[in-house]
Amino acid sequence: MWAHSANVLGRRQLLSGHARSTAVLAGRFAAEFGARELGSALGLFHDAGKACGLWQQGLLAAEKHGGRVGVPHKELGANLLRGVAGAAAMAVQGHHGGLTCLDELRALDAGDAVRGVDVVESFLGVLPEAERVLAGARMSLVPQRWRQGNTVAEMGVRLAFSALVDADHLDTAAHAQGWTGPWVRDDEDMMVLRDRFEAARGKRLEGRDGSPVDVIRERVYGQAVAGAAAAPGMFRLPAPTGSGKTWASAGFALHHAARYGKRRVIVAVPFITVTEQNAAEYRAMLGADAVLEHHSAVSVPESGAARWAARAAAENWDSPFVVTTTVQLFDSLFARKPSRMRKLHRLANAVIVLDEVQALPLRVLTPILDALRVLTEHFGTTVLLASATQPSFPEFDVWRDLRVRDLVDAPRELFAVMRRVRYEWWLEPKPTLAEVGKRACSYEQVLIVVNTTADARSVFQGWQQDGVEGIFHLSTRMTPAHRRAVLREVRERLAEGRPVRLVSTQLIEAGVDIDFPVVFRAFAPAEAIQQAAGRANREGRLGTDGLVVVFAARDMSSPAGYVLGSAVTAEIFGPHGDDVVRPDDIEALDRYYRTLYRRANAEYGTRAAEIQRNRGRLDFQSVAEGPERAMGEVNGRDPALAFRMLDDDTVPVAVTDHNGETPAAALIACLRREPEQAGPVLRQLQPYLVALPRRLLQDPAIAALCAPVFGDLYEWTGPYDPDYGIDTTSGREREVW
Repeated sequence: MWAHSANVLGRRQLLSGHARSTAVLAGRFAAEFGARELGSALGLFHDAGKACGLWQQGLLAAEKHGGRVGVPHKELGANLLRGVAGAAAMAVQGHHGGLTCLDELRALDAGDAVRGVDVVESFLGVLPEAERVLAGARMSLVPQRWRQGNTVAEMGVRLAFSALVDADHLDTAAHAQGWTGPWVRDDEDMMVLRDRFEAARGKRLEGRDGSPVDVIRERVYGQAVAGAAAAPGMFRLPAPTGSGKTWASAGFALHHAARYGKRRVIVAVPFITVTEQNAAEYRAMLGADAVLEHHSAVSVPESGAARWAARAAAENWDSPFVVTTTVQLFDSLFARKPSRMRKLHRLANAVIVLDEVQALPLRVLTPILDALRVLTEHFGTTVLLASATQPSFPEFDVWRDLRVRDLVDAPRELFAVMRRVRYEWWLEPKPTLAEVGKRACSYEQVLIVVNTTADARSVFQGWQQDGVEGIFHLSTRMTPAHRRAVLREVRERLAEGRPVRLVSTQLIEAGVDIDFPVVFRAFAPAEAIQQAAGRANREGRLGTDGLVVVFAARDMSSPAGYVLGSAVTAEIFGPHGDDVVRPDDIEALDRYYRTLYRRANAEYGTRAAEIQRNRGRLDFQSVAEGPERAMGEVNGRDPALAFRMLDDDTVPVAVTDHNGETPAAALIACLRREPEQAGPVLRQLQPYLVALPRRLLQDPAIAALCAPVFGDLYEWTGPYDPDYGIDTTSGREREVW
């Protein structure tokens, strides 16, 4: 009785062997959140329907003639298990197509198991241990704490599903490759990683040119490490920009993981730019093999001819130290498809560091905060919120009475002593972007941060036309490899005292370690202004004489998500009569966040409320794709009520020609030739990917320059500017986004 057709060695895989191997792995993964028996049972039963004679015949036919088996096999295992596993049986029902909703599990015909008694007997005949599972009491496999609330059960089902699909994929891949068994990395000794990090940090400090703020950084680091001894739970690191949060948060995470037996550290940041910088830093300190950088968002069909490629492309975070983006983390956490959710079981018994946490989107903040609380209270996760502009999350009902511990003593005093800049407000009369660019060029070393890629390109092109010396550009229209090269040259020029004028979008604000004497910031929400200020006089060598000019150009553009935050910022910060309120005023920031949350209806907005309602109903499809529209409306689901970090969907395009052929060309050729190698190839491809708004592909001129490769991955065949990357503006009009 077979589970899979012949592999590269010409051997089929026994159903009993696949079920047992998957059960062992799924049980091991689920043990991290106290559900070993449940995980084992899901693995044992997930392919029970393959014991059907028709399925076995279909497998042999498919092996001979190609195509799919065409006989459903997932319903039987779900039907058999739902008495002892409850809603967790949905994991079996959805292990190929994805989690749906509890109603679909309830809709399974209990009589099918009776009518299919021959199939059940065949299955139990090769896996007699399965009878002991079915003999258990009702709901006996469900951990008791999952019954404390529906969102707890919902998270439990998500993690159990993840454990199952990861185990299934690993064992299936091992068979396909002809290996003796699935490969899973041995658990890392976190004490070894902690000590390695401390040793590397010590060497870095020995060879470092001291700056006036290094004493502050040592203080912040020492308090973070001391706080790591506290019991697992929710922590905050409220520290000013430039105070060493990157090292302090990693130090906390590694010391805490070593002390409490956490399996891994997961660092999530808002921008890919920061994952690149931080991952490189962590690799240098911990070793390349210990750090996984994951921000690729290539989506692959979960069915059809590409399904095996989808399995190969799915990332399972089998690494002791993971650096990813908040988009990747939370879009996966609230997803429903196997390839997106395969890694989620790694969140249990882990330390999650959320860097620049102020960047979390308001419209889905309630489900995010609720999920973080559930993970910390029920699944052994520790969460650290790191930011110079700590949001007022405890004001949300979902965090009512939650204990959140600050790692830094007296943050108000720390912010006061770390003030290194003075603010100038250039608001009335409003200048033009060209005027801003010209004034900025009066400084030898200056950074301009604008709100959109169009504005960044406009300023840069103005500099080009004026023949300004030492000009550079950064935006998300450039590949990560290109951005890294620009940042490297900019840092060299800054260190050598040479002219350097850089215009960038907000991607430079979140944790990018760079130090300009002067920063110009387009008017934006308060947290963005303060983050930009963190790039001015970062090392404090100018005393308090760093300069931040906040301007409101009459021809500048802003993302739609900035409108409300900018309006509240204008009310609270800046010049108001004789008073000037700085964006780093902690009391004013708290007032800002409270006002922003209230006006945005962030806690009880329609989308957040609908997501929470569907989470409580264990309707995973409605959470991920939106609820079904009411009768009489347009058919289908309403994506405006689904969980997504970014409403403006993007598609990844690979740049294969930048100053000559890039390594992406060979990687794209490999993907087209061998899609089963997608996993490692996509990791290598990350430095050459640009995310374009999906709506741009509706323009035939843009679509013609995007050659399909794999899933929603495209190859960019158009021009790539050596200064600012992909330019999707046309001769007819200039786009603003």
